[in-house]
Amino acid sequence: MGERSESAGARLNALLASAGLPSLTSAQTLGFESYLALLMRWNARINLTAIRDEDGILVRHFVESIACARALPAGIATLLDFGSGAGFPGIPIALCRPEIAVTLAESQGKKAAFLQEAVRLLGLQARVHAGRAETLSQQFDCVTLRAVDRMTEAVHTAANLVVPGGCLAPMTTSTELASVQAAAGPGFTWQSCIRLPGGSDRVLALARRTLQ
Repeated sequence: MGERSESAGARLNALLASAGLPSLTSAQTLGFESYLALLMRWNARINLTAIRDEDGILVRHFVESIACARALPAGIATLLDFGSGAGFPGIPIALCRPEIAVTLAESQGKKAAFLQEAVRLLGLQARVHAGRAETLSQQFDCVTLRAVDRMTEAVHTAANLVVPGGCLAPMTTSTELASVQAAAGPGFTWQSCIRLPGGSDRVLALARRTLQ
């Protein structure tokens, strides 16, 4: 089989269209193509993500993260991607929502190094915190979490990093939703979940931290 003639950006926009989501701009498409190429190169050397083929990354990581970026409410100035890993959903948020100053928190050194290179290469309005998110001294307008270890413990910690009136945005499954919501504690008002494309069980749960 020869190389595919259709670009990664064209395939990504086709996947977005099939999920009922608007296409990316030309600049965003180029950004995601560069991100994918960097991810593929680094993933050949270190284990950034268990999904190693381009189409799998587009379907499982990019489309879901783009859907998250577009579903986040307006007015967010600062966002923390808690346990960012290979940058999901933080880097897609930075690409799709350049008005948001994104912090990518990742404690594993090799993954943090990848994130630093991605931010540099893509020219993102983002910074990398190469350490545990709970060591951060600031709070954020929004905190996202996706596929982190010990999700309920992470949500409990992340809840304290949301400013009063800010948004907590875990990406989880409908079966884990109740435990995730309970872990955040009583200081949050949960909105209706947003179904994420690519899997019938995946949801974005949005909660507003009540003013105190």
